[in-house]
Amino acid sequence: MLYNDPKTFREEMLKGYAAAYPEYIVQVPGGVARATEMPEDKVAVINGGGSGHYPAFCGIVGDGFMDATVVGNVFTSPSTDDVLHVAKSVEHGIGVFIVGGNYAGDKMNFNLARDAMRKEGIDARTFYITDDVAAAKPEEWEKRRGNVGTFTVFKSVGAAAAEGKSLDELERVAKLSNDRVRTMSMGFRGCTLPGESAPLFHVPAGKMEVGQGIHGEPGVGEADLASAAEVAKLLVDRVLAEAPADDNKRIAVILDGLGSTKYEELFVVWGTVRDLLEERGYTLVEPLVGEFVTSLDMEGIALSVEFLTDELERYWKAPASTPAFRKGASEGLSGARREYAAVADASKSYVAGSEASRVAASYIVDAFDRVKAAIAEAEPELAKIDGVAGDGDHGRGMVKGTTFAAEAAAEAYAAGAAAGSVLIEAGKAWASKAGGTSGVLWGEALEAAGKVVGDNADSYDATIAAAATKAAYERMLELGGAHRGDKTMLDTLIPFAEALEAAAQDGSSLADAWTRASEVADQAAKDTAQLVPKVGRARPAAERSLGTPDAGAVSMALVIRTVM
Repeated sequence: MLYNDPKTFREEMLKGYAAAYPEYIVQVPGGVARATEMPEDKVAVINGGGSGHYPAFCGIVGDGFMDATVVGNVFTSPSTDDVLHVAKSVEHGIGVFIVGGNYAGDKMNFNLARDAMRKEGIDARTFYITDDVAAAKPEEWEKRRGNVGTFTVFKSVGAAAAEGKSLDELERVAKLSNDRVRTMSMGFRGCTLPGESAPLFHVPAGKMEVGQGIHGEPGVGEADLASAAEVAKLLVDRVLAEAPADDNKRIAVILDGLGSTKYEELFVVWGTVRDLLEERGYTLVEPLVGEFVTSLDMEGIALSVEFLTDELERYWKAPASTPAFRKGASEGLSGARREYAAVADASKSYVAGSEASRVAASYIVDAFDRVKAAIAEAEPELAKIDGVAGDGDHGRGMVKGTTFAAEAAAEAYAAGAAAGSVLIEAGKAWASKAGGTSGVLWGEALEAAGKVVGDNADSYDATIAAAATKAAYERMLELGGAHRGDKTMLDTLIPFAEALEAAAQDGSSLADAWTRASEVADQAAKDTAQLVPKVGRARPAAERSLGTPDAGAVSMALVIRTVM
């Protein structure tokens, strides 16, 4: 894979993309937006997610599709700040509709941005797509993740918005489309992240992954490598198995290559797919064969079907003009070109804290520097652990998060901040600049801890540390929806917090209490090897993770151990 620096891959990609299609899009903080003025009576529709999926998601900004896209790091959800910047770049008093895949990090960051906009008087809504039939059983559809069918739902929402539909109507259209889209995928070789020398998962010789996701996750199982015709039949059988009761036998179809599957191979499969669908009485409405939602250089194939209604067929056939997808429309965006104001960084000042708090703040800054170094050293191992059943990006995400947090902590301290404010600024930077599920959870947890620590204490002991740690995990519980036993970082943090509180009640010093509780955290992280994930991207391949500890739990233990 070509890159300059893996850490700035997204930024350099967006710069080049904006330079390639200036008639369509402009780069804004956090992503890209349409290059022309918003139509006067049109709701602003934006989508988003991690990069690595081109042409989805940023390649479909334009008339009849999205007005803007929030772009995260590779396979990593954008931050809340990124969502806010992108949404406000196109919001013009009519409201904002944010559509994304059903992934924990996307949902947390999009919902936080939505709520922030609502507080400002902006009518903002969110919707999450659940088209992947391999990710959960039909009766647990709400646990399914977004897959190639996201493209179809985006198209429905974009076309409806172009018709002038209200926010209430866009929510209805998104639900209608999502309820009628089914996707199944097969993988033949895993994808490789920028800077890595090996794929995120390995497909054994003579095998293929069944039902892998679009973020580098392995499949839910393996099967013997089959012929193109056999793969086609497996895909068709699976998506048609959940046809709705009111199926009118008219369908929109996407046969998608995931990054490295050649078009010639897709056409070989498509010949059988079309025959099978028509044999079962279906009329194919303007089908698509090619790359529409990729996963970097993954070798694989996905079949997505939307069971059309008259309304959905109108949206599917509606014109669109974007850099990566054009249908029935002239090239280029309609309307006058828009100028976007630059976002200025506001300088910060802090109220003077107590002498003890300033001393504690200095220690916190030093601790962040040590944590940053420890995480950087552990990045390969964290990626390896995460790649067993997840998408393998946890190590890189933690490197980014700890780096930005350390920088923000040092800057805040230099500007006069005391302990609580240093933690809060570190948390804001972690969440804003690292993105992803762990980014927003770590960021919000540090902010919660910082509010407990405060800036004016006369001394800092194990009791304050225990209270701050409890506030941190309670915020994670509130925000993420995971619980103890779900195989997440909470399975380390909660036992640590309990041990720290017990030691504080025994009268132990902060150093002794932290050391004793760290040992509990280390063991708790190891014990997650006996758990199966119940939430997150690893859940669909849960059994594969048995015997391997959770990457988030391991990194949490490492951070705790390094702090003191």
